[in-house]
Amino acid sequence: MAVVGAGPAGAAAALAARRAGAEVVLLDAATFPRDKACGDGIAPYALDVLDRLGVPSPVDGFAPVPVLRLVSPRGEVVARRADRPAYTVPRRVFDHRLVAAAVAAGADLRRHRVRRVDVRNHHVVLDGVLAARVVVGADGAGSVIRRALGAAANPDGHLALAIRGYAPAPPGLPEQRIVTSGRHWPAYAWSFPIGDGTANVGYGEVLRGQPVTRAHLLDRLAALLPGVDLDAGTGWRAHHLPLSTRRPPPGRGRVLLAGDALSLVNPFTGEGIFYAVLSGSLAGAAAARMDATAARAYTAALRQALSRHLRHSGLAARLAQRPWVVDGAVRAARADQRVFDAMLALGLGDGLLTPPTLLRIARHALAGRGV
Repeated sequence: MAVVGAGPAGAAAALAARRAGAEVVLLDAATFPRDKACGDGIAPYALDVLDRLGVPSPVDGFAPVPVLRLVSPRGEVVARRADRPAYTVPRRVFDHRLVAAAVAAGADLRRHRVRRVDVRNHHVVLDGVLAARVVVGADGAGSVIRRALGAAANPDGHLALAIRGYAPAPPGLPEQRIVTSGRHWPAYAWSFPIGDGTANVGYGEVLRGQPVTRAHLLDRLAALLPGVDLDAGTGWRAHHLPLSTRRPPPGRGRVLLAGDALSLVNPFTGEGIFYAVLSGSLAGAAAARMDATAARAYTAALRQALSRHLRHSGLAARLAQRPWVVDGAVRAARADQRVFDAMLALGLGDGLLTPPTLLRIARHALAGRGV
């Protein structure tokens, strides 16, 4: 089998397929280690999946960041310790570790940019030179494999644009900080400390049919995080986030999609690493069947793992289109650790919007409106 794209989704697919005994060719246009524009946040839910794949320590050498500070569009603030801390690990390091684990497990890593996909009865041919019985497309937001399946890119309203750089970390105790914006909503800025005196900082917003420039993104970042020294920032890169509110079919026959190629980016937070490694692991296991039933098996596994959560995260994204609801959610999280934990699980893992959580948020949201 072949895996196109060696990011977290592709590496996880290769690891899962090797554990199932399949021969794997792992293709990527880049030479690792390589940079990838991202917030670099690694949630514990992603680490759980990687541990099951035999990668127990992908965040070694990086200190946990136990506190998350969230600021709502109208200035409500909650800062709490998470039940399980997150980490900030640059993708140059994190992705390289996952690729190294896949290679150590027996995957054949090759530098190759796939441009053409020919699906035949009993195999798939890539660029006329590589034949595979099953192909996993883990090649990101601009996926060639996705286009080969006839799936269009996400339209505005289901696609976000963000810019990321590295700047001096703010003083004080380390915490992950997310500051949401009433302007251009849904939108937020972030500052995630790495532990070496720098932080991954950035700003993103959902595209609404109007052009968005680099200058606009940096202006909004400066407005929401005035303490960030943008002049000292480096590595500024913009990237698209295809949101899970508009997903193509997970696959067809011998061709599967995982991670960003499947538009698996949380519409509530923009997080995609957990989705990437989970979908990649499920795709790799299904692809190891090496036949035309791979897509059907993968779709069933993905549905069992994520369908309820994706419905709930989609509902959260729709509710969050009203800034006063987000204000209420932050007030509820400030008042109740259970709401805070539920919001983290929904935004960073596979959590659900339970009736008690919804009720607590509704009470605080309506109270804030004087109802």
